[in-house]
Amino acid sequence: MIRADNPSALTGPGTNSFLIGESEVAVIDPGPDDPAHVQAILDAAEGRISHILVTHPHLDHSAGVPRLAAATGAPVFGFGPADAGRSPIMRRLAETGLVAGGEGADRAFIPDVTLADGDRLSGAGWKIEALHTPGHMGSHLAFRLGEAVFCGDLVMGWSTTLISPPDGDLVDYFRSLDRLAGLAPAVLYPAHGDPIDAPLPRLAELAAHRRLRSTQILSALDEAPGTAAELAARIYDIAPGLLPAATRNVLTHLIALSDLGAVAPLGVLSADARWQRSLAPPDVTTG
Repeated sequence: MIRADNPSALTGPGTNSFLIGESEVAVIDPGPDDPAHVQAILDAAEGRISHILVTHPHLDHSAGVPRLAAATGAPVFGFGPADAGRSPIMRRLAETGLVAGGEGADRAFIPDVTLADGDRLSGAGWKIEALHTPGHMGSHLAFRLGEAVFCGDLVMGWSTTLISPPDGDLVDYFRSLDRLAGLAPAVLYPAHGDPIDAPLPRLAELAAHRRLRSTQILSALDEAPGTAAELAARIYDIAPGLLPAATRNVLTHLIALSDLGAVAPLGVLSADARWQRSLAPPDVTTG
């Protein structure tokens, strides 16, 4: 693992780039467009890079791809461009002009080879399975290597991940957590922070945290309507600089709760819409 020098509130200590193999080396997430970081990857691989894999096209993961690909000639593998894999509701929201905030999508990213869920790659001494794990981003992949999973930004040990619509989707996030739990990996390697040696408790903890956040949002709306920003300020006890990311997280919860019929926007659904508890009870007859 080689860590990029791009620490921040969203990236933690920096982006982790992973090198797998010896005579044929696969690189997972070249990281930001940082010449020093790309050179460190090249130095470690000693001219043996055969595959470049990208978990998802956020700039802190994929902006270094052009430099690394130009230096090695290795093909680039990913799920697709930045807007690929969005759920139908997120596609509709994007068409209304809703723009994601947070880490910055890499709109220039286009893989040489697209990977679907379950596709496999192999090199000398290794076999990797691609897992489509949307939630943080619709085009997010995790990569399974034996009993280990390189989980990108879906799971981190030091923080929860940002879910910022229309790129992020809370419903997809829950499904992806369940998917990883069903695989029962021995270890998770996040793209930020240290390895997670007890994956199942961490996955359960993250799911419980999101359910608690939905409960907090509903309780806040019982007191008074509010925008996502107002609700975040009422719910979160964090530094002011983190409130924009918290606001996007609240927005994705509101969208999911709206889809269930529990809340409703006052007017057109947008990033700045005011929300209230639904005047009619949600229809749960369809499950």
